[in-house]
Amino acid sequence: MRVFVTGASGWIGSALTPELIGAGHQVVGLARSDASAAALTKAGAEVVHGTLDDLDVLRDAAAASDGVVHLAFKHDIAFNGGFQSATDADRRAVETFGNALAGSARPFVLASGLLGLTPGRVVTEEDGRTSEAGGPQTRLGTARLALALADRDIRSSVVRLPPTVHGEGDPGFMATLVGIARDKGVSGYIGDGSQRWPAAHRIDAAHLFRLALENAPAGSVLHGAADQGVPIRSIAEAIGRHLNLRTRSVSTDDAAEHFAWLAGLLAIDIPASSELTRELLGWQPTQPSLVEDLEKGHYFRTDRPAQL
Repeated sequence: MRVFVTGASGWIGSALTPELIGAGHQVVGLARSDASAAALTKAGAEVVHGTLDDLDVLRDAAAASDGVVHLAFKHDIAFNGGFQSATDADRRAVETFGNALAGSARPFVLASGLLGLTPGRVVTEEDGRTSEAGGPQTRLGTARLALALADRDIRSSVVRLPPTVHGEGDPGFMATLVGIARDKGVSGYIGDGSQRWPAAHRIDAAHLFRLALENAPAGSVLHGAADQGVPIRSIAEAIGRHLNLRTRSVSTDDAAEHFAWLAGLLAIDIPASSELTRELLGWQPTQPSLVEDLEKGHYFRTDRPAQL
């Protein structure tokens, strides 16, 4: 299968590209920089130069492919007009892919997220399918748009990713928490630290995207949650052990000062089940859990990539 992948050189995409090639697929990756293009070429992928704003490039690449995996999102929102601007660009890209693939029965897989769904209880793949979970101008709305492409004879599916997709080299939330602990001299958590985050290793996440591309029925919602819910306190304790720092609670009133922009996310309790996904596609995560990954020590090296 000739597969067009946006975000192919990114954190998950750089794991998905060899996953697809190893399974016999041909990868065509979208590259917005020379560095991304070089990384894709080295990995054995074909390169299409462009960004998510180049809708004609997206249309032509999708039309020339046997399937599309859309991983890219403008996460550097500080330089791209804010989160709403990034969400709007994502929606335009999905609309473009829909127009290119309509009537073909080809697969389209969209990366979405678990944040924003019902907090405080275990979220399943059945949640978030209605507009009550978010309007059309939200990422959840874009995910519903992707699922609706099934009505246009596109084998569309949505992979909801947990807030942390971890692994060696991860520049995301876990690396940020380690940096905050170093700066503050304490490894903190909010309140009693019982808030739970689902998690998955990037290799397991990449494998799920391949399974979705190859086998997911049209209109499928899939959860890439290998860990159903890791207590934030357990994460803080692992960080504290490796940095030789004490672990303590941070009050809700002091959370914004201590954790900055991450405070609101750390306060969310959003465990998520992947039971239906595992039954549907036979997805079986094999990589280390989040806490096991933290215990391996690579998050605490001083030569890590820059944090978000």
